[in-house]
Amino acid sequence: MEKVKKKPLFELEEKTPSIYSYQLEELKNWLITNGEKGFRAEQIFEWLYEKRGSSFDEMTNLSKALREKLTDAFQITTLKTIIKQTSSDGTIKFLFELQDGYSIETVLMRHDYGCSVCVTTQVGCRIGCTFCASTLGGLKRHLKAGEIVAQVVQVQKALDETEERVSSVVIMGIGEPFDNYKQMLAFLRIINHDKGLNIGARHITVSTSGIIPKIYQFADEKMQINFAVSLHAPNNDLRTQLMPINRAYQLPELIKAIKYYTETTGRRVSIEYGLFGKVNDQVEHAEELAELLKGIHCHVNLIPVNYVPERNYVRTPRNQIFLFEKTLKRHGINVTIRREQGHDIDAACGQLRAKERKDETR
Repeated sequence: MEKVKKKPLFELEEKTPSIYSYQLEELKNWLITNGEKGFRAEQIFEWLYEKRGSSFDEMTNLSKALREKLTDAFQITTLKTIIKQTSSDGTIKFLFELQDGYSIETVLMRHDYGCSVCVTTQVGCRIGCTFCASTLGGLKRHLKAGEIVAQVVQVQKALDETEERVSSVVIMGIGEPFDNYKQMLAFLRIINHDKGLNIGARHITVSTSGIIPKIYQFADEKMQINFAVSLHAPNNDLRTQLMPINRAYQLPELIKAIKYYTETTGRRVSIEYGLFGKVNDQVEHAEELAELLKGIHCHVNLIPVNYVPERNYVRTPRNQIFLFEKTLKRHGINVTIRREQGHDIDAACGQLRAKERKDETR
C-alpha cells in the first residue's frame, strides 16, 4: 500500500485568533455582529496600539461583558524573547519564540532619522537564495498578520523605556513577503492606519525576490508603500545561479513587472543589489546592470554582504564597492551604498535563528 505523504503545514491553525490580525473595520463588524457598538473598535485599537495593553481586563472603558467576549474570542499575541543581541551602533536583533515553538527574527535599527524595525513574514523561506541563511531548512509556515504586527508592538514596548518611537518599518526579514501576500497586506493596513500604529505609508518598505504576479497585484493596490526588488544580478544566468526563483520568474519578465509598477503607481522602485566577492561585483557587472535598468524610475541600493558561515560567499573589497558605485553613477543610475549596521552581532538575515535553532534550519 502506497504511503500518503504529509503536506507541510504552511498555515497556522489558530484556536483563538490574534486581535492584532484584525483591521479596524473588521473589528467593527465583529462587534456589531456580537451585539456591541461599532465605535468600541476605536477604543480597543487605542488600548492595543497607543497604550499597548497586554490584556483585555486593562480596557476599563469597556463593559465587563464586552471584555469577557473579547477574552473568549481573541488573544493578544505575545512573543517570547529568546535572545536579544545589542550592537555597539545601537542595532538590536531579537530572536522571538512564537506560540507554537517556532522562532523568528526581528531587528531594530537606529538611524539619524529615527528607529526602524525589520520584520519577518514567514518561519523560514522556500525561495532558496544561495546567499541567505533564512532559507536554511526551508519554509515551516506563514505568519499571521497579527504575528507580524506583534513584532512591531514588542519592539515599540522596548523603545517605550527610552521614550523612542518606531518611525519606519521594512518588511525584509525572514521569508518572502509576497509568498504570504494576504497576511502581509493586512499587516500593512493595520500599522499604517491612524488608529493603529500610525506609521506613514512612505515610511514603510516591502521587498520581494521577484514573484511577478504579485508585483502586478501590488502595483494595482496603488498604495504609497515603498517597494523594493531584490535583484542581485545583472543577467538571467547569474541571477538563476544566485536565486533559484529566477527559473520560475525570469529576469526579462521581472523587468517588465518593475516597469509596470513604476508606470502604474508613478513611484520609484528600489533595486536591492548584494555584492558578492568576484561573483557579481565587477565593473562589467555594473555596466550590464546600468544597461538593464536604463529608463526605469529606480534607485539602486548596493549591499556589502554580511558573511554567513553556512554560505560560501565573501565580502567585496571596499575599493571594488566604490568602483561599482562609480560605474553606475557614470551611466546616470541613482545609487547609494547601504550603511552597515550590526556588524558585531549576528546581523545577516536568518543568521541568529540558524545559529540558535539548528533543529529548525536543517
